[in-house]
Amino acid sequence: MARKYRLGVTRKAANVVVKALLERGIPVNGGTGFLLTTRGRKSGVDRTTPVNVIEVGGERWLVSPYGRVGWVHNLRADPTARLWRGRRRETWDVEEADAATAGPVLRAYVRKIPVTAPFFDAKLTGPPEAFAAEADRHPVFRLARSRT
Repeated sequence: MARKYRLGVTRKAANVVVKALLERGIPVNGGTGFLLTTRGRKSGVDRTTPVNVIEVGGERWLVSPYGRVGWVHNLRADPTARLWRGRRRETWDVEEADAATAGPVLRAYVRKIPVTAPFFDAKLTGPPEAFAAEADRHPVFRLARSRT
């Protein structure tokens, strides 16, 4: 059974460090790390969190390996992703992927960032269909159109 995500003290500390590195333009996770800023769905206040952007099939994808977290709800309410690292800033319209499309992306994500594997029931070597079955628990967004 997959682990449940909890934003505990250790993870909060790691996020502070990763966020500081990304703010300074220092790549993390092999260059996949970015800061994602979304507009809060209720408050309207900007929220920023570290994420990984991966490329699969010539397209860029945002994956939520920890489930339906705050930024997922925010993107569903306003599908605009502002990604940045250091001085590099991009604004994207995003589209949420269906399960069939998400399966290969989730599989590629777990292979690229294996620290997230415990949050999936599908095995690292499993077929895309096993990951597609988990798409409702791990939302996937395609970076559709760049505004910058």
